[in-house]
Amino acid sequence: MVGETSRRIGALSFRQGRLSEASRLVPEEVPVAFSYGGSTHAVMMATPSDLVDFAYGFSLAEEIIRLSEDIVAVESVEAGAGIDVQITLKDSTADALTARRRKMAGPVGCGLCGIESIEQAARQVMKVPEPLPWLSADHVALAVRMLGDAQKLNRETRAVHGAGFYRPGRGLIALREDVGRHNALDKLVGSIVREGEAARDGAVVVTSRLSVEMVQKTAILGCPVLIAISAPTALAIDTANEAGMTLIGIARGDEFEVFTRPDRFMSGEAAHVA
Repeated sequence: MVGETSRRIGALSFRQGRLSEASRLVPEEVPVAFSYGGSTHAVMMATPSDLVDFAYGFSLAEEIIRLSEDIVAVESVEAGAGIDVQITLKDSTADALTARRRKMAGPVGCGLCGIESIEQAARQVMKVPEPLPWLSADHVALAVRMLGDAQKLNRETRAVHGAGFYRPGRGLIALREDVGRHNALDKLVGSIVREGEAARDGAVVVTSRLSVEMVQKTAILGCPVLIAISAPTALAIDTANEAGMTLIGIARGDEFEVFTRPDRFMSGEAAHVA
């Protein structure tokens, strides 16, 4: 099951007014549980690939860890219809998670898993560092194009999201795909952290709309630029402003819209603002 990202199935195809037998590759989607110290923390529906990256990215996004060194080991175990990703934390991090679980044992305020109040759901976002002076319209268009070109699973199935990390001069240096947009970004975050890449030197580029969670995850990574092919929500824009992040949406071809920190487009061809 682990690593099997797609499956070919039979189908009936309706083309030019006629039905005919056909087949299609479809993406796999299975329950993936994240367990810490033998206790399940969360279960996600996900594409069963890049699960070590997923474990690191999810743990960072949930603020279970702060550094990659907080994780000692990750093991993926097939469990019935799903996969149990067993994560071993270093002692001090495991103790902090245990204390957090005890605190969460009572009733929660707004019904969100692991969240005690609405204020926690709208948590304060981290400030991102200033990027190196590379940001231009050409770079944005190239990042989006390279993301689309690199999405092998999506070309086969037309049913998964992609998240990539673009660095000028190096191109798209990491790509992760998943049936869930949040999962794809978590996997990307995990891969960047594990490889020790400098997140401030590039941009995260995604195929999905820009929700507040996508901004929060990118801020936790410490990346100052987030690019998407679709539009952001109002809260995503507010959160990106708070983080000092450049938020770029509706990036298609050589056109896009800059929603926050447009001052970073102040050189070369990007300096001409109508």
